[in-house]
Amino acid sequence: MQRELNQPLGGNDMPRFGGIATMMRLPHATSTDGLDACFVGVPLDIGTSNRSGARFGPRQIRTESVLLRPYNMATRAAPFDPLQVADIGDVATNPYDLKDSMRLIEAAYDEIIANGCRPITLGGDHTIAWPILRALHKKYGQVAVVHIDAHADVNDTMFGEKIAHGTPFRRAVEDGLLQCDKVTQIGLRGTGYHADDFDWCRAQGFTVVQAEACWNKSLAPLMAEVRERVGKTPVYLSFDIDGLDPAFAPGTGTPEVGGLTVQQGLEIVRGMKGLNVVGADLVEVSPPYDQAGTTALVGANLAFEMLCVMPGVNYR
Repeated sequence: MQRELNQPLGGNDMPRFGGIATMMRLPHATSTDGLDACFVGVPLDIGTSNRSGARFGPRQIRTESVLLRPYNMATRAAPFDPLQVADIGDVATNPYDLKDSMRLIEAAYDEIIANGCRPITLGGDHTIAWPILRALHKKYGQVAVVHIDAHADVNDTMFGEKIAHGTPFRRAVEDGLLQCDKVTQIGLRGTGYHADDFDWCRAQGFTVVQAEACWNKSLAPLMAEVRERVGKTPVYLSFDIDGLDPAFAPGTGTPEVGGLTVQQGLEIVRGMKGLNVVGADLVEVSPPYDQAGTTALVGANLAFEMLCVMPGVNYR
């Protein structure tokens, strides 16, 4: 049965346990020519500081994504009606050299976004956000950011190194990549080294919403504030899966208790509807610590929700 380029393979065409495990069983493409959005993997975890394994994240997220269907029953989003979407595979990172991997990722994203395609990235550890933001800056200028995470990722150094999964947003600020007054960090929590660990972010102009401020409430009102603040500015969504509580997402490298619920994660992503989302990532899924595939399944669903809020998506 012939299908259009932008349509996932249906469960009645091939059983969901069969076929090639692309994201949502979409067609595989070798470039973004003719694509409005794409899924792309960045298998990298040599920037991690604790538990490794995120290099296997893209593959496992794709595996769990076979359960997804093309229509969003909750929001009525039908992203494959107007958008051409494909899985373009993985960026070939250097498993022996983190700095070289940053160069390779940035160069790959220069090509991915050259024609306006909006990438949804499957990580990989959070180090990858920095080279992606560098590529986006060349095309869009300074961007707004919505960053979901247990950690601020603004360390100056880690073990004396400037590049690691705890430093990408510090480097992004230093490179002038962000509209800092339009950066929102949600879900920060846990123990730290200093009382002012999150204050550096606030000093740059970031809006910091710690996890405790999110407990026992809907985050829809917060996202209304975010939309007002961001306006028409190109915005990047960066979602570290450890922003969710480990009860929901145990398979990650640096889990912290007291995190967001899955429902709150969905509210955040759905709250991006109407914004000029130019890209997104879902990072830090570590399959070796995800015995039942729960974390990767949540990640796959969040990645689909990210597609559903891309500009041009139909709602019916």
